[in-house]
Amino acid sequence: MKKLAKNINYWAKSTALILGLSAAVSCDGFLEEDVISNIGDDYLNTPKGMNDGINSAYSSMRAWYGTERGNNLTIFGTDIFTNGADGSYKYMNTYTNQFDSRVNHLQELWDEFYRGINTCNAVIDRSVNLTGISQELIDQRVAEAKFIRAHHYFILVQLFGGVDLQLSETILPTKEVTRSSVADIYAAIIKDLEEAIPNLEAEAKSDDYGRATRPAAEHLLGRVYITKATSEAAEASDYANAEPLLQSVIDNYGLVLLPDFADVHAFGNEINDEVIWSVQYTRDPLTNGGGNNSHVFFLMEYDVQPGMQRDTENGRPFKRYKSTDYTLNTIFADRVNDSRYKNTYVDHFLSNNPGTFNTTFDKSKATVTYAQGDTTIWLPGYNMSEAERAKYPYQVLTPELYTERLFPPMKKHKDPGRVDRTQFEGGRDYIAMRLADTYLLLAESQFRQGKIGDATENINAVRRRAAFPGKEAEMEISEADLTFEFITEERARELIGEQTRWLDLKRWGILVERVRAHNPSEAKTNIQDYHTLRPIPQNQIDRAEGNASAFPQNPGY
Repeated sequence: MKKLAKNINYWAKSTALILGLSAAVSCDGFLEEDVISNIGDDYLNTPKGMNDGINSAYSSMRAWYGTERGNNLTIFGTDIFTNGADGSYKYMNTYTNQFDSRVNHLQELWDEFYRGINTCNAVIDRSVNLTGISQELIDQRVAEAKFIRAHHYFILVQLFGGVDLQLSETILPTKEVTRSSVADIYAAIIKDLEEAIPNLEAEAKSDDYGRATRPAAEHLLGRVYITKATSEAAEASDYANAEPLLQSVIDNYGLVLLPDFADVHAFGNEINDEVIWSVQYTRDPLTNGGGNNSHVFFLMEYDVQPGMQRDTENGRPFKRYKSTDYTLNTIFADRVNDSRYKNTYVDHFLSNNPGTFNTTFDKSKATVTYAQGDTTIWLPGYNMSEAERAKYPYQVLTPELYTERLFPPMKKHKDPGRVDRTQFEGGRDYIAMRLADTYLLLAESQFRQGKIGDATENINAVRRRAAFPGKEAEMEISEADLTFEFITEERARELIGEQTRWLDLKRWGILVERVRAHNPSEAKTNIQDYHTLRPIPQNQIDRAEGNASAFPQNPGY
């Protein structure tokens, strides 16, 4: 099984911005500004050109998954994470006026997604001229382009509301753009996915791993309907439309929940039977773009503590995201039956820097001495007296000692395969869709339709898998236990750190209230109703004919 990422040909990033200009890559690898027609007329109409074009469109997924911008836009400013000590982008958590239309994350995501969209448009439009290739393969590549285009517009409409809806190739530069309605964007997304599904590979794992498949498109369309159901474009049938799509993903493609929750994100196990679709990264710097960077953001400052130094196993700690008290004390309150706290957070460190040291945070003892491999820090997850901590020959980090630098680090994204301890460009695939999420979305769609028994069973399928061995029965809930609040918490337990939370809170209509209730930062007082949309990038407004009158900014910014 080969991976799609190894086949990405970077010439094909010659896709247009919304104003029609393109960042084309010349044969020597340097960026050149050009219009897509200069390359496309000679190449994109060929079988190889079409294949390289769609591979390039896949690479635009790397603007979102596993990146600093994708994580900051979905992890920060929620109820389950707040900012750690790292100073970068804290305003995205605290909702200060620094988070405005000039933020580079917004501009980069906008531009990269529209480049990807225009590549998809070119592949779709030019497919009718192809010869020397089977119609079946043409239909599959067009379906992949529609999957990618639908994905990008789905992210954009959730973040920004109405955006410019471009469904044909931009060949010549233009500044004539408008903000389409949310309803029109959802209609285009649904049409793309409905047309794509029959022509995508009906296998969970493509032979060319990383390509969109039928279950990936069904999962995405199911989530689209569930999200649309609480948007201004909502229709009464949305939850009912989502249900059979999500059920099909569970029933028809051989996907299964892994028996052990710990294995889902285990290093080296990125290709497994629970993964519906992932974004491909590599260890080759020539084909890895900026890499999967998620490994740095969820870690505490372990590397300056007694007995420790930074290494690839424990990671490069940016100290960006710190779990809130609500997360640790409510979401993960059950640590007897539920394995997900144990398998989500690092609870101890082993010495890689032996010697005798003065203690830092745990003053129950004056010094500590470690041999190689000794425990240096233990995070029990509960408080204990100083006298009890003094019994241990290492530092004990209890909740009362947590700070913006010292807190339970999350291990889902750790990447010990990096070439050295400072490397930012990780090489792990980013799991964008997995079966546990499908079960939870299906349960939510059924709950909203009043099918409480079916919804409870689907929640229990996820919970039984999450149980410690022998605790499966204790993890099951009854129909009376299933409430909307329970669904919000179960999604946090299962999907924490997987770029879903801000989007979930927004679609549920509870972002503002949850941030005010559970995020301990300035966000409590700063967040306002208008923060449920992100600011339109200023460079997009500036390059529109008529500027803000033609492409208005979202309210509040």
